Amino acid sequence: MKLSEHTVKKLYETHTLSDEEFLALLATDAFDSLLFSYADRVRRQIYGDRVFIRGLIEFSNYCKNNCYYCGIRSCNRSAVRYRLSKEEILSCCAEGYAIGMRTFVLQSGEDAYFTDEILCDIISSIHTLYPDCAVTLSVGEKSKESYLAYYNAGATRYLLRHEAASDTLYRKLHPDNLSLHTRKQCLFDLKQIGYQVGAGFMVGAPNQTLEDIVADLRFLQKLDPDMIGIGPFIRHAQTPFADRENGSLSLTVRLLAILRLMFPHVLLPATTALSTIAPNGRELGLKAGANVVMPNLSPVSVRKLYDLYENKNCTGEESAQCSSDLNQYIRSAGYRPVTDIGNVIRS
Repeated sequence: MKLSEHTVKKLYETHTLSDEEFLALLATDAFDSLLFSYADRVRRQIYGDRVFIRGLIEFSNYCKNNCYYCGIRSCNRSAVRYRLSKEEILSCCAEGYAIGMRTFVLQSGEDAYFTDEILCDIISSIHTLYPDCAVTLSVGEKSKESYLAYYNAGATRYLLRHEAASDTLYRKLHPDNLSLHTRKQCLFDLKQIGYQVGAGFMVGAPNQTLEDIVADLRFLQKLDPDMIGIGPFIRHAQTPFADRENGSLSLTVRLLAILRLMFPHVLLPATTALSTIAPNGRELGLKAGANVVMPNLSPVSVRKLYDLYENKNCTGEESAQCSSDLNQYIRSAGYRPVTDIGNVIRS
C-alpha cells in the first residue's frame, strides 16, 4: 500500500494503524524524520526533556535455559560464570545511591541458586536501606506466588521481555521446554499483582519477519505495559545463531518512534545494544522517543562476563562510575539526565 505523511499523523493522533499500514511503515525509511519528530513531541508532552537514569546490577550469569540467541545459555561451556553475594549487591546499591540513583535494576539469568527466600532477603534489605528508591527485577519466569513474594518484599517493577509474540518465531528462538503461553501468562500475572511491567523483543532476530514484528505490536497493545525494552539482535559466537546477521539499527530506531506514538506514557530505554551496534546508537534512540538509560553498577570485574551478545559495550557512558560522561552525552543530545525514581506517568 502507499504511505503518506497522513499515515504518520494518524499514528500520532490515534496511537494505532492497520496491519497493512504498520507493515508499510516498517519497510521504509521515507518517513523516519517525521516519525522521530512526532515521537519526540509526544515524549516531551509527557516527560519533558527528562531521561531517567537507572542503575543496572547484573548479579548472576548462571541460567538454566538454553535460548538459542543468548550468550549465557546453559550449554555455553565457554562462559565464565559468577554470582554476586548479597553484600556485593548492596555495595553496588550504595555506590549508585551516592551518585544520585534512585532506581536499582537487579538482572540475572534464571539461576536456581537465588531462591525466593534469598531474593526476598536481598530485595527487603535494599528497600529498608533505601526506602526512597525503586527496586526493579529482571530474573525471568517465576510462579505467581514468587512474583507476589518479591512484590511484598519491596520490588515494584519487573522486566520480562516476551522476545516474540508469534508462536512460530518463538519456537525457532527457544528450546521445546520453553513456552510462549507461559511467558505471556507471567506478564499478565505481574500486571495483576500490581507491578509496573516491562515487556519487549529483539529486532532482527533470526527468522523474524515484519509480520512477526506486527504481532509483537499487537501483543503489546493487549498487555499495555509500563516499560518496553527493544534492541537489535546481536549474534554471539557460542550460540546456534553465531553466523546470523545482526539486527538493523535503523529499524530498531524506527520501532522506538512507533512505540512512543503507540504508547505515549511508556518508559522506553535506549539500550546498551544500541550503543554496541553503533557509536551514536543511543543518541538516535533518545531522539526517537526513548527516555531511559541504564548504566552498569555491577563490579567492573564481572561486566564482560554478562555477555548476552558479542562485544557488549560496558565502558564509558555504559558505566555508572562515568556518570558525568553519560550526563554530558545526554545533554549533548538535547535532553536532561535525572536520577529520581521516575515512575511511569499515565494520563
